[in-house]
Amino acid sequence: MAIKNGDFILANLICKVKESGEIVEATSEKTARDSGLFKEGATYEPMFVIVGEGWVPKGLDESLAGMEVGQAATIEVPPEKGYGLRDPSKMRLMPLRRFRAEGITPLPGMMVHLEGKPAIVRAVGAGRVQLDYNHQLSGKTLIYDVTVEKILESFEEKVRAILHRRITGLEAEKFTTKLLEGNLTVEIPEEGFFLEGLQVLKQAVAADILKYYPEIRQVSFVEVMKRKEPVAAEKQSQQTTVESSPKPE
Repeated sequence: MAIKNGDFILANLICKVKESGEIVEATSEKTARDSGLFKEGATYEPMFVIVGEGWVPKGLDESLAGMEVGQAATIEVPPEKGYGLRDPSKMRLMPLRRFRAEGITPLPGMMVHLEGKPAIVRAVGAGRVQLDYNHQLSGKTLIYDVTVEKILESFEEKVRAILHRRITGLEAEKFTTKLLEGNLTVEIPEEGFFLEGLQVLKQAVAADILKYYPEIRQVSFVEVMKRKEPVAAEKQSQQTTVESSPKPE
């Protein structure tokens, strides 16, 4: 069955820069390790994409439609359909003292965040730093090696995928969902209670679900605390204590 716009899919991919052959993205942990991209604590798994929604560069998004599950393809994405052409107006000079005030020692190639936006340090001169606010892949032709692994079919699968995308670090299977008369209730597992920015993440999940499921009128989140069962050792200790107590005369 051919993939179409609006389908929820899982895909494995490797992205490299055509000009240099450098791998810049990979869903496989082995590829990430081999290419030096591996980050401790990062999750490596097939990427969840809603086709046609702009979650990936336009050239890749357009090419996913028409593929089939299990199909592998190599897709070339020019800058115009990738991360855009380089914009000279996004190059800026910043006083070096500004970095020193932030406790930063700028070096060429360093990624920094100033004024709420990421930038790459291109050069450090006498008292000034050249910053590049273009995306690091702007102006690059990208080559994607893509394999579509699965089309998500059931409502539960799709909602869990949305939850997992937004609330990273929690396995999709740990969420419980219940849909009743247009009201969706999502139970968040205990390990997610203290995630940083959880309230904002819940808002993002609700916005996604209400966007893609107009028949749903309301999304509620429930945080359930369950009674902890005694561990086996505790049960055995309790049993031994009872059995060793002297019987009344």
